Amino acid sequence: MGFRCFVGLLFLSISFLSSSPPASAEEEASSMADGAFKLTTPFSVSLVTLQNQINYTFNNVGLLRRAMTHASFSEENNKALSILGASVVETFVALKSLTKDVDISAKDLNVAIADVAKIDSSCNTDGTRLGLQNIVRVSHKTDATAPAVVCGAFRAVCGAIAVDAGSSDVAGRIYGKIHGGIGRADF
Repeated sequence: MGFRCFVGLLFLSISFLSSSPPASAEEEASSMADGAFKLTTPFSVSLVTLQNQINYTFNNVGLLRRAMTHASFSEENNKALSILGASVVETFVALKSLTKDVDISAKDLNVAIADVAKIDSSCNTDGTRLGLQNIVRVSHKTDATAPAVVCGAFRAVCGAIAVDAGSSDVAGRIYGKIHGGIGRADF
């Protein structure tokens, strides 16, 4: 009988804790402005700084946390967001190229897309300018400055913005500001 009582109380406790309403983004932002909510970890502070750099505030900061988590660090990582982010970047570049010159050859369009997709150049450069190598969480055996890690994190940020905003267009615009150095990016 004691075990059943324990299981019942455990179930009720879990139900109670999971039923409490989560704080809204407005309440969280308000409490942060009032100083009632203190950022306690360097990682959390880095995420706030990153949001300021890219001039985008996440409604779901968990997406940004995941974007800054390499597969070597956790099973909940940035792989899927990175794939989406790569597509966002490629779509943005294709759209900008075609808007600029609708008669662009397929070869030239593919070259433009391939240039931004290169891990060792464009993608790594953008991620490094944002300081992602200092933010992304990796295992102790993984080099956070490796171009593939920085590029994956950068693409994952673009993917996370697309999911958070529910729009690849918003993510593409943010990418354009970062890549072009336009906007409020504090590089």
